[in-house]
Amino acid sequence: MAAPQVHHLFHHPIADHCFTADRSSLAVARDNNVELYAAQGSRFTLQDELRGHDKTVTGVDIAPNSGKIVTCSQDRNAYVWEPAPGGSWKPTLVLLRINRAATCVRWSPSEAKFAVGSGARIAAVCYFEEENDWWVSKHLKKPLRSTVTTVAWHPNSVLLSVGSTDGHARVLSAFIKDVEQRPQPSVWGERLPFNTVCGEFLNQTAGWVKGCAFSPSGDALAFVSMDSSITVAYPGGEGQPPKAVVSVSTQALPFADLLWISESEIVCAGYVSHNSNDHFPVHR
Repeated sequence: MAAPQVHHLFHHPIADHCFTADRSSLAVARDNNVELYAAQGSRFTLQDELRGHDKTVTGVDIAPNSGKIVTCSQDRNAYVWEPAPGGSWKPTLVLLRINRAATCVRWSPSEAKFAVGSGARIAAVCYFEEENDWWVSKHLKKPLRSTVTTVAWHPNSVLLSVGSTDGHARVLSAFIKDVEQRPQPSVWGERLPFNTVCGEFLNQTAGWVKGCAFSPSGDALAFVSMDSSITVAYPGGEGQPPKAVVSVSTQALPFADLLWISESEIVCAGYVSHNSNDHFPVHR
């Protein structure tokens, strides 16, 4: 295993960061801006800065194929940044229509949409409207009842997992009729009009959900919470109770995020705790 690299970029909190698909560039949220770094040997060198938000940037994500960057902020706005001639970046404002801070943002695998969480008890699903040449949004509202802290896309780019401060991780349909083709039936359901609730799961103590992710096949959902637990849910089919919901409590400090490395293994990461395990096998 290669030794981990440590890069001291600046002395400010990092709210979010994202690598390009080839790991050659890095976008880091710093206060009201996003700094873009390029790998040069064993170091990352500052190359550019995205300026447009007037409050703290809370989320940044880079589309793996197109290289477009999306950012969101406490100023209740989101921008899509595209490369422009001369090495600059062209920002396009997104019509989020939210009245509280944006909290997180992630591109869908298809890169035709992205989702923005917010403190307005809303997840905004954003897509490009060709006719007007701008990005617009539709709101996932019910049954969200608190601040959205994390979002994650299903491999089909239609289902969206939404984690929030009420301790729930929910799977909702983000199907946009005029933007994409109807998805194939799955264990989460067959007919998936926008805002269909396909799953709703609660951890054992109703701790805030900090991170969520679908398995590589999309047939399971895992999420980590502020009660130092990880929960894995296996749906039973449309209109059916889950096959299983497995929650593992740990003595570690809370996990902040997780990553499926196969259908049976998950890696969790979070706050420093020298006595904790961060690798969990999942047994079906």
